[in-house]
Amino acid sequence: MQDQALAPGLYLVATPIGNLDDITLRALRVLTQADKIACEDTRQTQKLLNHFAIATPTISYHLFNEAARAQELLAELKAGARIAIVSDAGTPGIADPGGQLAQAAIRAGIAVSPIPGANAAISALIASGLSAETFTYHGFLESKSGARRTQLEALPRGPHTHLFYETPHRILEALSDVASLFGDQQHVVVARELTKLHEEFLRGTVLEVRGMLAARTQVRGEMVLLFQLPPEERAPQTQSIAAAVEELARLEGIPEKDALKRIARERNVSKSDAYRELQREQAKLKR
Repeated sequence: MQDQALAPGLYLVATPIGNLDDITLRALRVLTQADKIACEDTRQTQKLLNHFAIATPTISYHLFNEAARAQELLAELKAGARIAIVSDAGTPGIADPGGQLAQAAIRAGIAVSPIPGANAAISALIASGLSAETFTYHGFLESKSGARRTQLEALPRGPHTHLFYETPHRILEALSDVASLFGDQQHVVVARELTKLHEEFLRGTVLEVRGMLAARTQVRGEMVLLFQLPPEERAPQTQSIAAAVEELARLEGIPEKDALKRIARERNVSKSDAYRELQREQAKLKR
């Protein structure tokens, strides 16, 4: 590790998500030299600190005290403190506390430094076999089926990978909703227990992957669900967008803007493309 002194500021330190060997030398230096470590769970972080013989004081910083604690830590940062934030595992601010304090520090002109390291979503993506050219991390899926299905239905289709975190007690229900909405043959990947002894990637149709998990007496470990949705086949449209918008506005009495949004959604085109086509058609009518 380098001997250079740690500058004042806020450090967002990624910690291992399973395998302790994934800690970086830079993370160890920051955690050693910081004045204080803000932890999602001080007991969990203490195991990591003890393993590497780090004696830096810790303080709790979690979902239920994040707002109040952020103000307290911000005052210390303004006074020149060097504070590190860690979550139980992975990267602070990604489905874990850290974002509020980082935003407050930036507004106050305090240096905020990312200390990169382990991240479940990226680790799952690069080993999934799916495209990493364009992807979206959506966080955790909604817990209730109705909200979850609405969330899934809104996903864009095409060569774009979607990543979700999911828990063991909800993964079967989530896969059932994926199958119901996109068909039993929808390809999915479930990455489980990443970087740990029992790391596992389940790849196949949603029906196959769900069957593998359902056959187990118990499913353990948080997991990442990944998939791409095939592009929808567009049926040929005989009615112009202008005529469709006018008809919808007349029949349902809704504003042209809302009618255009619905037509765009039904035809699986972007609102901007639909609007440009509407303008072209209206221009032709005026000639």
